[in-house]
Amino acid sequence: MKLTSFLHSGQHKIGAAGPGNTIIELAPAIEGRSGKPVKAWARDMVALIEAGPEAMDEVRAAFAWVGEHPGAVELIPDDDVTWQPPVRRPTKICCLALNNSANADRILSGPKHPAIFIKGANALIGHQEAIRVKRHFGRVHPEPELAVVISKTAEDIRAEDAYDHVFGYTIHNDITSPTMRGEDTFHYRAIHPGEKDGEIKYVESHVSYPGRYKGSDTFSPLGPWLVTRDEIDNPHALQVVCTHLDKVVTEDNTRNLFHKVPEVLAFISSYLTLFPGDIVSMGTALKAAANGGRAVQNIDLQHTDGPVTITIDKIGTLSSYVRHVETAPSGESDA
Repeated sequence: MKLTSFLHSGQHKIGAAGPGNTIIELAPAIEGRSGKPVKAWARDMVALIEAGPEAMDEVRAAFAWVGEHPGAVELIPDDDVTWQPPVRRPTKICCLALNNSANADRILSGPKHPAIFIKGANALIGHQEAIRVKRHFGRVHPEPELAVVISKTAEDIRAEDAYDHVFGYTIHNDITSPTMRGEDTFHYRAIHPGEKDGEIKYVESHVSYPGRYKGSDTFSPLGPWLVTRDEIDNPHALQVVCTHLDKVVTEDNTRNLFHKVPEVLAFISSYLTLFPGDIVSMGTALKAAANGGRAVQNIDLQHTDGPVTITIDKIGTLSSYVRHVETAPSGESDA
């Protein structure tokens, strides 16, 4: 089932893909079938996920009823809605760094385990919304990624149990500013304990913090669909295509991810408890397309427009346009 969150007639709603380019709203579908007032989970994706398998059984029955009773429920044209991220307010977005075999010859040193960083819900935007690129952001580029949506609380889970904690899959564009990364990188002498009690030693180090360069507003386009786990039997056999200005730049496959979903969820949950609706973005598709493709890092949204689109097999296409913003950072002049 392909679910989504959207704004229509001034109200936040959730629904599923209908025939043609339409969306079937969940609440009236359930009410039409049962004849009873709907529960709160019929209007919010996280609440639906938290309600568990019995709620999803009711959802599937409602949409089957709609198919059997044409005209019983309004079909909303998808160009009449404002698309929202399928999960509008997850507690966190966990992203994997350098999790693709295309990076193998670029990694001079690094961990053998998954490396993660966190984005906030402030970064989320929906399908066909604008990536806002401010002048002082410097270089900004897209990163096409498969994202996992968590179904139930995961704390210290085993890899063999990981898929029991997957509600479904969606598309994430992990927008990144290398300029801000460079500005926020420290080259310093870290203090470590010495060999003797009370002694210290200095160790030359480099460290960067991703708050700005990964987590700025609009840096996480997500959607448009959240495809339930039963629709995708193998998340590591999906083609990923990224286009910019209607030209294919990247064609890759999720089989090229170093760390797969089971070990990633087990690893993350040993440090950070995952909650229903949380998003785990599996790492960037990087393989340049044949016949003129290039690395996504070469796309500079600071100096080009959109659209930027990401298509993943069995999920759909996420499209974003670019809005250039001329404001200066707080405390600085526009002059």
